[in-house]
Amino acid sequence: MLDATHNFDRLPNKTGVGYKAQHFNDIMANAGPVAWLEIHAENYMGDGGRPLAQLRHLSQKFPISVHGVGLSIGAEGPLDPDHLARLKHLVDWLNPASFSEHLAWSTHDSHFLNDLLPVPYTEGTLSKVCEHIDQVQTLLGRQMLLENPSTYVAFSDNEMSEIEYINQIVKRTGCGLLLDVNNVFVSATNQQTDPRSYIDAFPVEAVGEIHLGGHDEDEDDHGAPLLIDSHGREVVDPVWALYDYTLQKAGPRPTLIEWDTDVPDWPILAAEALRADGALTALAQ
Repeated sequence: MLDATHNFDRLPNKTGVGYKAQHFNDIMANAGPVAWLEIHAENYMGDGGRPLAQLRHLSQKFPISVHGVGLSIGAEGPLDPDHLARLKHLVDWLNPASFSEHLAWSTHDSHFLNDLLPVPYTEGTLSKVCEHIDQVQTLLGRQMLLENPSTYVAFSDNEMSEIEYINQIVKRTGCGLLLDVNNVFVSATNQQTDPRSYIDAFPVEAVGEIHLGGHDEDEDDHGAPLLIDSHGREVVDPVWALYDYTLQKAGPRPTLIEWDTDVPDWPILAAEALRADGALTALAQ
């Protein structure tokens, strides 16, 4: 367990966006309401080239949050040592304001699955997840944030609720949390639960970052609503409402707009950031 208290003062309680290379010139010229940027770690694990050169420029102007998508924290097997080494190299030279990963798995034996898959909430998986988080925090020498998943079904062999599971992770490892409000809304809709009740029970004191993103709407085989966490469109009004509710519970937190597919032109993304910034500003008044 990392011997650290929750320390989230390196990212400002302002709005950030997920950085995309096509927005580099716009961001450098006029970032508007955007106060910090997030990158996906796996896109910057090479040895050089334009991506790293641009990142160095951006890091001189903005705090950077590194968000991992490939560690496979929830995997049954050991973490990939080569992936860990590349991650450590990136974090060491960039010295980001924050590092986060997902409560999910994406590897099995030597195979990598291009998806973030859920874990059953059992004591066995809890021990393994905590072991992996301890390993990452020790290697990086810093606290990491763990993101709540978007889920579509529940495991029949769950031994505890998602909130109980996450609480135990925080207690056992000292990690912080990344609260994805869209994930909460997606999971609650798919499993017919109350998203506000989830926020009420969530350990908001451990939250170091909030994510907002878009989702796609579909139906399951029985005609019930099925939401897909796609990050491919604007944040919908019910998620904005849940974000406002979350801020009332948690207070201001660094808030990211995620838009990873069908990425729009900069003015559209900046407008989403401006809306989140407005909610943070209103909270402070």
